[in-house]
Amino acid sequence: MPHLRFRGMEKEKLIEISTQLLDNLEAIIGCPRDYFTLEHIESTYVFDGVKNAGKCPYVEVLWFDRGATVMNETAKMITNILKKDSDVDVTVHFTNLDEKHYFENGNHF
Repeated sequence: MPHLRFRGMEKEKLIEISTQLLDNLEAIIGCPRDYFTLEHIESTYVFDGVKNAGKCPYVEVLWFDRGATVMNETAKMITNILKKDSDVDVTVHFTNLDEKHYFENGNHF
């Protein structure tokens, strides 16, 4: 935890930037790197009868609330890394999880 889900981008791109993402996430959020999960979800965007895959990275961040400052820094960092050397529109969406509803290995977190 936190869990980041990436769609609308190539899996190879996520693999390529994963170390840089984890380095930055660890510094901004203050969690050990082995707490993070990066997941690639295959997706195909369709617009006006045409497949348009890989044009609009969408990143969903599931985590416990860490405040607006950390959220803003995290969103900017993810966006900057994904936009490097490309002109894509990046969406980062945060979902705050309720700790009382979160269990790990059957135990309340």
